[in-house]
Amino acid sequence: MHSAGLVLHPRRDSAAAVAAVLDWAASRQVEVLGIPEELSRLSCAAVGVSPAELGRRADLLVSLGGDGTMLRAMRLADGQRAPVLGVNLGKLGFLAEVDVPDLPGALSAIDGHQFTLEPRLAVDAVLGDRTVTAFNDVAVVRVPGDGSAVVAVRVAGHDFVSYAADAVIVATPTGSTAYSFSAGGPITSPAVEALLVTPAAPHSAYSRGVVLSVHDTLTLEILPTSGRLAVEVDGEVAGYVVPGDRIELRGRPAAARVVRLGATTFYQRARRKLRLTDSAEIPASWPEGSDI
Repeated sequence: MHSAGLVLHPRRDSAAAVAAVLDWAASRQVEVLGIPEELSRLSCAAVGVSPAELGRRADLLVSLGGDGTMLRAMRLADGQRAPVLGVNLGKLGFLAEVDVPDLPGALSAIDGHQFTLEPRLAVDAVLGDRTVTAFNDVAVVRVPGDGSAVVAVRVAGHDFVSYAADAVIVATPTGSTAYSFSAGGPITSPAVEALLVTPAAPHSAYSRGVVLSVHDTLTLEILPTSGRLAVEVDGEVAGYVVPGDRIELRGRPAAARVVRLGATTFYQRARRKLRLTDSAEIPASWPEGSDI
């Protein structure tokens, strides 16, 4: 490894984590890069570069924060060679791989090629004359006072289903444990290449979500009875749409890659983060060999 890039949470105290990276890098003659606006909060020896240059120059991006910081790091790594290591600061981060005390060991393991890479699907959405990219989800969301989200879903150019709801969410498997999950969507392994369409608080008789092939084109058409809707991209408002507007979406496999060191599996993280519990009808433990 010749260079590592830092992506910092905008508010959480990352001084200890940054110091751990800098100390490790100094012992290995690894250059540490960062975005000047983020580094200005710290007194450190990292080299300031633009966000685009950070993605191009770094051999590894180190995300210091929570899942939001991790998503931003993945966008910086989109289409670049650098994988992303998630370091949890404070709250339990679903996408994070290590905590701060484990950071030097994790960096040494990566430098020694003792890790695996987990590809992550992105979804690109065309909004007017621009394209936006999400690693969690793109959602069209009811604006308070402006009426429901009444949206037709077209797949591969054909009418499929229409929803009247508070929101219609198009999620990646990464985003299956975020907004889509809270709206009743399925938990989906990141190894699956698919897009999940989930209505939030649907008002229509048909209230089920759908799982679509990543190879299918997907169009959301805002129908005449819909209100004005906010378009949220990974939780941030990217614009607004009105009746008659269309949003074209397409999945893009392996847009970014996440470092995994093998400490936990996706299913272990999902069970812990989402506090999944078993049915009350199932005992907490079963004797070995029992037939449930």
